[in-house]
Amino acid sequence: QVQVVESGGGLVQPGGSLTLSCAASGIPFRTFDVDWYRQAPGQQRELVAGITSTDRSPAGRINYSDSVTGRFTISRANDKNTVSLQMNKLKPEDTAVYYCNVRLGEQFDYWGQGTQVTVSS
Repeated sequence: QVQVVESGGGLVQPGGSLTLSCAASGIPFRTFDVDWYRQAPGQQRELVAGITSTDRSPAGRINYSDSVTGRFTISRANDKNTVSLQMNKLKPEDTAVYYCNVRLGEQFDYWGQGTQVTVSS
């Protein structure tokens, strides 16, 4: 059984930091690409950051949306089956539910339940 679980969300003041974690089980994690999405109330879900499988060439390729470049850092630890999203210099507009998507092609596509991030003073 495949499980994807996000953690690390919470309430933080503008300018603060949070680290989200995505833990996956039941899959050969290193072969999967992992993306972080977020969805704010009344908004569409948007891609925030992604990191490809380390079995690809080039391995572990990273991309960020323009809105988070320079503030967020994605990384993966295959030995722990986790991907982290370090979020710095948080802004109120970063407030959203953050979701982890773990996928291998179109056939294997798994989502977590989401974790709430609220940036407010």
